[in-house]
Amino acid sequence: MEYRERNRRRIILIAGAVATILLLAGLWLQKKFLHTGAAIVATAFPARLSVGDTLYYADRTPFRAIKEWTFGDGNISLNDSGYYIYRKPGYYRVSITLNGTYTRSFEVQVLDKVQGNISDSITAIEAPAEAMQFENVVFRARSGHAKLFSWKFGDGSGIEQEQMTIHAFELPGNYEVSLYTDETAYPITHKIKIIPGFKIQNDSISVEDVYRGIDDDFKRHLQKIADGEAFNLHYNYLLKKYLCRNDNAAVKVNTTKINNFYSYCAGLQFDRNVLIQAVKVTVDDSMDCVTKVDITQGK
Repeated sequence: MEYRERNRRRIILIAGAVATILLLAGLWLQKKFLHTGAAIVATAFPARLSVGDTLYYADRTPFRAIKEWTFGDGNISLNDSGYYIYRKPGYYRVSITLNGTYTRSFEVQVLDKVQGNISDSITAIEAPAEAMQFENVVFRARSGHAKLFSWKFGDGSGIEQEQMTIHAFELPGNYEVSLYTDETAYPITHKIKIIPGFKIQNDSISVEDVYRGIDDDFKRHLQKIADGEAFNLHYNYLLKKYLCRNDNAAVKVNTTKINNFYSYCAGLQFDRNVLIQAVKVTVDDSMDCVTKVDITQGK
């Protein structure tokens, strides 16, 4: 009888140890895949240009980070965005690295200048295919001979008349940008998708209403995690929409206990019967990102 009891206890201890190891491994893998190079929102265009032309590069990754651009020819930039000119033809790899760890790369072909090539005289639009709401987007007309330029952005705004112009879309959606020149018989068009941004979009909405909406939305998704529903779905929703992907944002629970956001949510999914009673967020000065979350909870 005593032998059976010892065996039973031994099995329970082994099972508990295995469960703990699997849990820790799962949490590690979960965190590992939340922050990869795929999360970097950046662009470098055009992918094919000539010596002396400008390459536009920009990083729109929503979380704050130390950024370094490399252009494949030994030169670097620490700016969020800008223009770069290659002096020699060749194939180059343009890369953006965040915090010295996460990298995304773009392949660029630089051609030698060819005089009299008919393709050089064909007007085209150089611009990203995707941008954020309220972001200043650069549109550039590539043309060999056109002298007059006229832009329409498809959002009801006024007409711009420069070869290179900057425009910000106030509402998310899909837009068709049109370029008219004295060289083309019909307008050149470019389609761009505008992704919603986390900013106050209507001046008639009070700051209190905005905060209250964020608090309620935060509370609702945290309760889903506490109820054992799809962790990644609700965690990533809050992380991307409000926290600018900063999983180290401070979370204070019941005014005394403090965790970072990831650790809090990881523990919450296994702490059953938790009731999220209230959530109060703190937003940075530009109202771009939630920097702190105060939570009142009970059972």
